[in-house]
Amino acid sequence: MFYRAGLDIGSSLAKAVILKDDEIMAYGIAPISGNFSRAADQVMQETLEKSGLRLEQLDIIGGTGLGASFIPYRFVKNTEVSCQSRGVHYLLPTARIVIEIGYQASRVIKITENGKVADCVVNDRCAAGSGRILQVISKVLQVPLTELGNMSLKSTNPVRFTTGCSVFAETEAISRIAEGAKVEDIIAGLHQAISLKISGMLEKIKLDGECAITGGGGKDAGLVKMLEKTLQKEMLLPAEPLISGAIGAVLMATEKTQEFEAAAKQEE
Repeated sequence: MFYRAGLDIGSSLAKAVILKDDEIMAYGIAPISGNFSRAADQVMQETLEKSGLRLEQLDIIGGTGLGASFIPYRFVKNTEVSCQSRGVHYLLPTARIVIEIGYQASRVIKITENGKVADCVVNDRCAAGSGRILQVISKVLQVPLTELGNMSLKSTNPVRFTTGCSVFAETEAISRIAEGAKVEDIIAGLHQAISLKISGMLEKIKLDGECAITGGGGKDAGLVKMLEKTLQKEMLLPAEPLISGAIGAVLMATEKTQEFEAAAKQEE
């Protein structure tokens, strides 16, 4: 048996995946809670426990993400964009566009039929296009983050947000509450603002082929629906949108390791 693992250590969540040959054996997700190294080890140990394996049984470990440098054991590192591309290709082979909506940033990635990166646009300077603004508004509206999507789907008149900044969006949301706007309409309006931001990013790379959504945004049903409406395109959605980066990390690490071993044999 060939056991290998991938870790994606993001700004708010640590994700781990273990593959047995080419099949997903187990995966885990854990909060960062201010310590990348501890979170990486925690999510790995939890995933190993689910799989019934020990760390020393893993043949290869791949890593990616903002906190990858803090992974407390030997691993092969690859870029987040490459890992997302490969992970989505593994899960959804027909996808040619990946919309990743993470906590800190959003990315639109065009991928080839082999899962390679063809083009990429990143929004990491403003929270208005990322999951961070959802967390901000969740606190303002006193609605659990996990309930935003379902409430948004009830909206009949989305509030129009005139700002593209999360700080001003928070102020604007408070103003709309004072004006008597329904909570579901405020949430739907926020989803609409994020979707328009993503649409603008997509204009920089041709929207061609099937489109997949990953990251925390993929777990928000209201946001997914609004994206489909804005882009006039049905979204492909993995069963678990948070683990595509970790899957890509192990696939990329395997390729890099095999290439290194092949080159070493040629030199012998």
